Amino acid sequence: MSAANNSNESYCTFTLASDVTAGGLPSEEEIAKQLESNDPKIKRHALKAAIMAMLGGEAMPRILMQVIRFCINSDDKPLKKLCMLYWEVVPKYQEPSSDEVLRAAAGGQPVQRKLLPEMILVCNALMNDLNHPNEFVRGSMLRFLCKVKDEEILGPLIPSIKSCLQHRHQYVRKNAAMAVFHAHRLHGDTLIPDGPELMEAFISAETDIGARRNAFLMLYNESEELAIQFLAKNLDDVGKFGDGFALLVLDLTRKACRRDPNQKSRFVRVLFQMLSAESPAVSYEAAWTLISLSSSPTAIRAAAVTYTNLLNSQNDNNVKMIVLERLEKLKGKHSKILQELLPDIMRGLSSPNPDVCEKVLDVAMALVTHKNVADVVTTLKREVGKTTQESSDSSEEKGKVYRNMLIQAIHGCAVRFPDVAESVVHTLMDFLSSDGGMQVIIFVRAIVEKYPDLRPAILTKLINTVDEVTNTNVMCICLWILGEYCETSETVKDAFDTITAQLGEAPFIVQPKDKKAREEAAAAAAKGPKLVTKNVVLADGTYATQTMYSEPKVNSTLDNTPNLRKMIVGGDIFLGSVVSSCLTKMCLRGADVGLDALTVKSMTVNSLLTMCGIVKMAEVTVSAQKSSLVDCSDRVTLCCRALLDPKANAILKQALLSEGKSSFAIFLKSIQGKEAKEESKEDVVSTQADDLIHFRQLKSLTAQAGDLDLDDGSDLARATGYADGNSLLTNELSHVYQLSGFADPVYAEAFVTVHDYDILLDILVINRTPNTLANLTVELSTMGDMKIVERPQSHTIGPLDQINIRASIKVSSTETGHIFGTIVYEDASTQEKGYINMNDIHMDIMDYIRPATCTDEVFRSMWAEFEWENKVAITTSITDLIEFLDHIVSSTNMKSLTPFDRNENGSFLAANLYAKSVFGEDALVNVSVEKKDDNDGKLAGYIRIRSKTQGIALSLGDRITSVQRGLPPKNE
Repeated sequence: MSAANNSNESYCTFTLASDVTAGGLPSEEEIAKQLESNDPKIKRHALKAAIMAMLGGEAMPRILMQVIRFCINSDDKPLKKLCMLYWEVVPKYQEPSSDEVLRAAAGGQPVQRKLLPEMILVCNALMNDLNHPNEFVRGSMLRFLCKVKDEEILGPLIPSIKSCLQHRHQYVRKNAAMAVFHAHRLHGDTLIPDGPELMEAFISAETDIGARRNAFLMLYNESEELAIQFLAKNLDDVGKFGDGFALLVLDLTRKACRRDPNQKSRFVRVLFQMLSAESPAVSYEAAWTLISLSSSPTAIRAAAVTYTNLLNSQNDNNVKMIVLERLEKLKGKHSKILQELLPDIMRGLSSPNPDVCEKVLDVAMALVTHKNVADVVTTLKREVGKTTQESSDSSEEKGKVYRNMLIQAIHGCAVRFPDVAESVVHTLMDFLSSDGGMQVIIFVRAIVEKYPDLRPAILTKLINTVDEVTNTNVMCICLWILGEYCETSETVKDAFDTITAQLGEAPFIVQPKDKKAREEAAAAAAKGPKLVTKNVVLADGTYATQTMYSEPKVNSTLDNTPNLRKMIVGGDIFLGSVVSSCLTKMCLRGADVGLDALTVKSMTVNSLLTMCGIVKMAEVTVSAQKSSLVDCSDRVTLCCRALLDPKANAILKQALLSEGKSSFAIFLKSIQGKEAKEESKEDVVSTQADDLIHFRQLKSLTAQAGDLDLDDGSDLARATGYADGNSLLTNELSHVYQLSGFADPVYAEAFVTVHDYDILLDILVINRTPNTLANLTVELSTMGDMKIVERPQSHTIGPLDQINIRASIKVSSTETGHIFGTIVYEDASTQEKGYINMNDIHMDIMDYIRPATCTDEVFRSMWAEFEWENKVAITTSITDLIEFLDHIVSSTNMKSLTPFDRNENGSFLAANLYAKSVFGEDALVNVSVEKKDDNDGKLAGYIRIRSKTQGIALSLGDRITSVQRGLPPKNE
């Protein structure tokens, strides 16, 4: 805890439960009277009240003698512990007289602190406890002395502390070592100048793990050379000294090597020894310490092996993620060494957590080369097979996400290494009917375009498996592939026959008898099983009651309908237009690939009949895609004209048969170019050979979070919430909220710090009156998913004085919240109570939102799944589409998933935005904006937000509504 900020605060290292403050604290006279009681419970309650009052600024001078008289010699252990807390907070020195203060202010002799006479009795009681026969009392007193900073109190106790180093019980010796360390650190030259030598002799003879660790901690801080000498003598036994001792040795290693890099050789042996420690914390710390000290292949390989062992041996997902982050950092400079350990890294895929599996794949895919790609692909194929076997188990939730990740990884391997494409594409096509079918068909589409040699085998496999596809989007891509890439007479004929067989004959509408049968079956299923009870005669002649369930028979004839026909009959208008386009392309290509005229004519007639049935279905069926009727009719009409009109055929044939493939090829090239740019950004050299060397002692405060080998500055900056030191003051000022006015008797302002799940309030309270304000309390309340964990205590503030009050609030969800409250105080001179209502603190949702990315398939899946939607109409003064989108993205801290060309000038823009909260909640946004000519060039449209919870949808909608209207000028 930091030191006191004003005269009314006392140094304190503990907190007490506020149960004694219920109903108000008793007065000094009442506490003094209760301390005279013979009941230890009453004494404990009174002493607690005294401590709480003194923490609030009350002096209570009478209580000190009462505690010495009635509590100091008690055998009640809870009361003894409370006495120690009281000694910590009680004033121990006499207040200087006014004459002494004036002489010191005039430049005379400084004020000398004088110990209270009563403290002599206290020191005697402390010495008695240090010599107490009970080891618990001795150890507790030694622990208390580690908090005392006064030389006058510690001085008489040093002989007793030294004698405790030879006590028979390890609890006493352990705390005695810490007490010696504390006294030597504060007053080593005067009180215990032989502390390091004393501790050296103690640690040589000590056998207890905890006591040895505390003794080494003192040597490490007070006499580093003695610590190194002890370590050199006991190198072989370091593993037996416990985890705490090993972590201290690692800390000593970093400290010594930071000061003198030439000492690295003295610690290499012990570092390699600790890599195989049983404790995961020790082995992890040893690994990253070794990496920071040495960049030799042997050291990097040993550390990487330790990381992989931790990855595969630890069950905690947080540990796995931390280890994977370390491996990812090693990947940049030592990829060849990690490539040797790639099989061990891939073993991390056995984790049931999908986030861990995703991180493992991210690390592994960057290490794939021509040498190990075959083994990696084999492992990925085996894992894909496991997802189908585990689909009925408890890991079903992981299976869908995990399967998509595996398919994406295989896709990446096949794109980078064409040799393995043929071996994986046929295996993955067996999963077209699974929930990962969308990823598979996208992969197949890219392979068919990039590798023409594989097309015949892939098309044959696709023709044979198209009847198993149950997803509409997957079916659309399958039909597009067949229509674009069937370029031989056999594949055209087989694909056409398969599709028409799956479609069946028109009409594609539900017949009245089938509709009636479906309704009856649905009604029977809705009723559920019937409970039938009847009496039966058993074999011995007795009667019994038999109960059974009677379920309606399921009509199995409906299941024989092909999947493609089910989708068309179900009213999928978009799929119908895709079918029409596919059949038209096959008919146009039939004559070019060598089919006879009779066959082509038969195909054309069947296609025309099918397209007429599709248009009829679109007109009759009532579905969610009813708005696509016009588009479907135009598309089918165009296809029919291309088949019937020779002039239209000559104009449209080339466009229908070639432009689709060429556009897709351009799309693939753009994706590859984007990936190449990202990889080039990752390979940027961070340090040049002629860069200056930065000395840590000479760097400014804002530059101390640099990239030194053994410096944890960046981690410290992240932990404190200030990753960017240059903007420290700016961040603080932007999070300061004024709670009361300048004319109020009490001025208050709060500095708000958000650490993911926690909100910390540092409230500055200033007494603007010439009177002392007693029992000043900041009473806080919250609205939203917030809970006050630490409520502010009551304080007493002197005239024109100030105090800092802290409060902690726990946040449980991403929702806009409000913090409000009242300042309550009592004027000590007039005994009047005052109340000040504070301004609300509005917690911005942007403090919890983080940009994230996901695939289009995952976005669509979540969009269909999430039930909460908030629709915001666009009302803005911005006239440029791209500028408006950029403003929304930057204002909401989201990431745009839709690629677009900034050089294009259009009148319509649609984009998907995605972000994730620190609580793991997904936020989906769809921006549909149009620039209307009849509206003076203003933008119009809607922004739709979807999420799983109501709070994030409403809060994000309020944020968008507030920022879309107030765009700052471009020059600001």
